[in-house]
Amino acid sequence: MGIWICGKTAEDMGVHDDSSIVWDEVAGMLITMLAVPLSWQTLLMGFVLFRFFDILKPWPISYLDKHVHGGFGIMIDDVLAGLFALFIIHLGLALI
Repeated sequence: MGIWICGKTAEDMGVHDDSSIVWDEVAGMLITMLAVPLSWQTLLMGFVLFRFFDILKPWPISYLDKHVHGGFGIMIDDVLAGLFALFIIHLGLALI
């Protein structure tokens, strides 16, 4: 659903990944918090980790961001950033 929402919105606006399209960030943050015990600390950690990966876009996130277009392209970099953050937050929680 998010692929269609983001693709249709970008098409209607005439831009690829405008900052006003936020469904991809919502999806990425939801992925980040999968099976994470909720507290203000884990929410903050999840938000910081997700934004870190979303802004810096390490490989392969940067590759997908530049080479995949349309609704899928808008969504996939944030989904992958969410998966990276999910891995790190679970790793951190396992080590505590």
